[in-house]
Amino acid sequence: MDLTETQAQARDMARAFADEVIRPAAEGLDREERFPAEIYDEMAKLGLFGIGVPEELGGPGFDTLTYALVMEELARGYASVADQCGLLELISTLLVRHGTEAQKALLPDILGMRAKVAYCITEPEAGTDVSGIRTTAVRDGAGWVLNGGKIWIHNAPVADLGFVLARTDKEAGNRGMSIFVVDLHAAGVERGPKEHKMGQRASQVGALTFTDVRLPSEALLGTEGRGFHMMMSVLDKGRVGIASLAVGIAQAGLEAAVDYAGTRKQFGKAIAEFQGVQWLLADMAKDIEAARLLVRSAAGHIDAGRDATKACSIAKCFAGDMAVARTADAVQVFGGSGYIRGFEVERLYRDAKICQIYEGTNQIQRMIIARELLKKGARA
Repeated sequence: MDLTETQAQARDMARAFADEVIRPAAEGLDREERFPAEIYDEMAKLGLFGIGVPEELGGPGFDTLTYALVMEELARGYASVADQCGLLELISTLLVRHGTEAQKALLPDILGMRAKVAYCITEPEAGTDVSGIRTTAVRDGAGWVLNGGKIWIHNAPVADLGFVLARTDKEAGNRGMSIFVVDLHAAGVERGPKEHKMGQRASQVGALTFTDVRLPSEALLGTEGRGFHMMMSVLDKGRVGIASLAVGIAQAGLEAAVDYAGTRKQFGKAIAEFQGVQWLLADMAKDIEAARLLVRSAAGHIDAGRDATKACSIAKCFAGDMAVARTADAVQVFGGSGYIRGFEVERLYRDAKICQIYEGTNQIQRMIIARELLKKGARA
């Protein structure tokens, strides 16, 4: 697929930044589990956040394919850093599509990382099944009172603003949910400890508890009762982002494996000369390329205004599974060294696993794909 000059420039800028800034810091960030504010500040200056935000609202106004290209390159440097780009893309898309003028005015601070954000959906009884949320927002005069809790929320330990999905009508099912913009420094908001994760360790995750948090009327995002639908409206783009991130992780694994195979010697010759290793590298390359093309196809569906649900679920499911399998192959090429902390492929293998889980598990993606097939036919 040919890229436009603008798309290629954005990809090349992200690639250079990943090589020069992100990748050299990745091992230390993984070990320290540190929020890399200095890297995010540089990304903000380069316009690597809110890639789809229109220029008149402070963004570059690029398409979904450009977003996918940038996500892949950033993840090739370190997936935790790419995750921040993905989070801000979802939040900014929500604001652009559904925010009031006052809420849209938050965009410059969000994209400039002066206001850190969290997308607050997941609860103990509501992960893949969002309909199970128990957090409530009850009208109180002109405003609202928020009660409940969220877990495993990206940026929870450091965020200033939370975009919180809450139930505003207990009897209305999915039509009884709304999204609120919540000051996470307000009275009644408590943060749980930072979780220590298997992978993507520099991506801060934790719990939030809301106890009688008072919200003004203008905290409501969009229309009351449309929160579930607003959230679902950005899921296709979110899945393209995670699929791109998975491709970037796997690409980094392939590059490391090719380099190592060319220098590591056994039985008097480089292991790259053994057919068994060559086949591992070939399988990695072909599956990465297949996933990359699926991502670009899905992004193209979104940019063309076509129904993108099936294409995005296919891309996310395939790329997530591929990243886990092919980073395992990268570890295999390294042999015992690949199992040792400090080798890049060991981290990449850990970083890849979550790609099968977040933004909808790959089991759910298969259900979505099958549903679309049965509803619209195999050729649709």
